[in-house]
Amino acid sequence: MARLTEDDKARNEAAIRAAMEQILSGNLPPGGKADLKTLAALAGVTRTGFYPKKNRDGTPRPGAYQHLAEEFERRLKQLQDAGEIVDPRVAQIERLKTHNAELKERLTKRDAKIEELTEFQALAISRLAAQHDEIERLRKQLAVGGNVRSLPAPASSTAPYGSCS
Repeated sequence: MARLTEDDKARNEAAIRAAMEQILSGNLPPGGKADLKTLAALAGVTRTGFYPKKNRDGTPRPGAYQHLAEEFERRLKQLQDAGEIVDPRVAQIERLKTHNAELKERLTKRDAKIEELTEFQALAISRLAAQHDEIERLRKQLAVGGNVRSLPAPASSTAPYGSCS
């Protein structure tokens, strides 16, 4: 692989910086993210220049554009810490997580309300059944003719006995 000349390296750094500004301003290419892969693709350089290398003797050395990768990551983190979301997909994910949490809360409240209403329904049905049984018992007692007396029907428009009016 051919070595980069200083002119090539300067052009690549300028392209990386321009791509970095474009990404950090939120102007992402279709399908791109706010990451080094998109930065390299947008600048037209390989990603390998962003990562550290090893010399033949095994000692580490920085990648040709590692300082730019570190600057990009630092600036991206600063924007995120300031609450600015550069990647619209991240904003969408956060919005969907919030919506999902709201829906789960609504579902929990709805389930609790359904359980409460089911308990009320069971109680109401049992009370109605008890009242029905009592009415049936009283009707049978009336039909047998026990000690139950019928009250006299009220006169046309007179007040009932003992009324204060």
